[in-house]
Amino acid sequence: MEDRLGEVVVLGGGSAGWLVAALLAAVHGGPQGGLKVTLVESTEAPPIGVGEGTWPSMRDTLRRIGLSEADFVRRCHVSFKQGSRFEGWMRGEAGSAGDRYDHPFMLPVGHGDVDVVPAWLADPAGRPFAHLASPSPQLIDAGRAPKQPQTPEFAAVANYAYHFDAGLFGQALREHAVSRLGVRHVVDHVDAVLARDDGDIAALQTRGHGRLEADLFVDCSGLAARLIGQHFGVPLRSEREVLFNDAALAVQVPYAAPDAPLASCTIATAWAKGWIWDIGLPMRRGVGAVYSRAHASDDEAQAALAAYLDATGAPTERPAPRAIRFDPGYRERFWVRNCVAIGLSSGFIEPLEASALALVELSASRLCDELPMTRSSMDTVARRFNDDFGYRWSRVIDFLKLHYALSRRDDSDYWRAHRDPATWPVRLRELLPMWKLRPPARHDFGRIDEVFPAASYQYVLYGMGFRPEPANASAHTLEAGRACFDEAARQARRLVPGLPGHRALIDHILHP
Repeated sequence: MEDRLGEVVVLGGGSAGWLVAALLAAVHGGPQGGLKVTLVESTEAPPIGVGEGTWPSMRDTLRRIGLSEADFVRRCHVSFKQGSRFEGWMRGEAGSAGDRYDHPFMLPVGHGDVDVVPAWLADPAGRPFAHLASPSPQLIDAGRAPKQPQTPEFAAVANYAYHFDAGLFGQALREHAVSRLGVRHVVDHVDAVLARDDGDIAALQTRGHGRLEADLFVDCSGLAARLIGQHFGVPLRSEREVLFNDAALAVQVPYAAPDAPLASCTIATAWAKGWIWDIGLPMRRGVGAVYSRAHASDDEAQAALAAYLDATGAPTERPAPRAIRFDPGYRERFWVRNCVAIGLSSGFIEPLEASALALVELSASRLCDELPMTRSSMDTVARRFNDDFGYRWSRVIDFLKLHYALSRRDDSDYWRAHRDPATWPVRLRELLPMWKLRPPARHDFGRIDEVFPAASYQYVLYGMGFRPEPANASAHTLEAGRACFDEAARQARRLVPGLPGHRALIDHILHP
């Protein structure tokens, strides 16, 4: 067909740009597909480089582009992530076992077949939901890796994702995409966006390479949103009234000792006016304080970050944190004419639960699935893409707000405002009364590839102390739920001694 897309230009590097370029080239490039992929990036706009957490979907993405897991671990300072651990979100008692919960990547045993919630409510010991339903929290507590050295690449014994150095990840993707997948890399500054008479983008005018023409342009230019925002003028749909955070202070610190324990989860610790992420890589930690400038000053955030670093054994000599500013929200449209925005250009909410890279993967995969494509079919593709990703962003916001809405903290206006139902999304206000009567279920979520499935909602709901009203469960239901808990406990007893330590597995990969 004459108008079939043959060339794509990706504007912007970093994790998003190189993931998109690599996936397009791997799936549709080469002699068979014939799609030409060019990525142009300017040295004047370095990537933010703090997106260091992922979801298990990243394993499929890396496999799909042909990047070896062992090479990835060696090159990007990778550690394995089995979920997220939340400290102090309920009552402000960080470090207390009673104010800690896990959101593991492993589904509850029996999920989808057995309603285990009545058995959890009836548990005489009052044990945390995640610890009863999944072996993952025990693996995290024991410092275990999610797989064995002989486990094939990307295969899991316990479900896992990754933590990595975002800057090194971008470099590894770039080298792989250029040397192995045939992506053309142009380092240049874009002076102008040139439009056709019909409104499509015709080309990007660069200083050193002239016009870069293409059939489709992917905007991965980050918060600048050079194409979708500046050129097409698509506004950002603000979510500041729902999720207040709009700033972060990020710092990288070494461990106190080279063999210090290496967490296999993201640790999210709440403070009076925000929360702090702590991501352990093999040779250093990435730590950042997230906050709302309407509720906290930069000095207060810096003091909270310093107190956390002191309490967790970081060296007293440390670099000054880097300030990050963002406007929480997402584009009213992501695909306009022959331009689609992926990554920070499409929106950003906040770092909680590592949704940013998951949305990049979903967007890039969807774009690949829509190819081959013609210009005449693109408007239909764009409409469907906009509908689907508007839905997905809304669901991300629902899920993130859930972490705050259920808090019992009353130590600041920040937490009191989050607890106010007037700040909750409409859908969350509708679902919480229903979930008081029964667990979140698959039919509450309308898509087969939800960013956060029903199990994730259960982990957060019940971890935050939300308890459904006890129902008159049958003896069979209770017995089936307890059998699932017994199976989770058996798995934990088998896996904890059978899996290597987290740092030991990484050392084995680094030094085979």
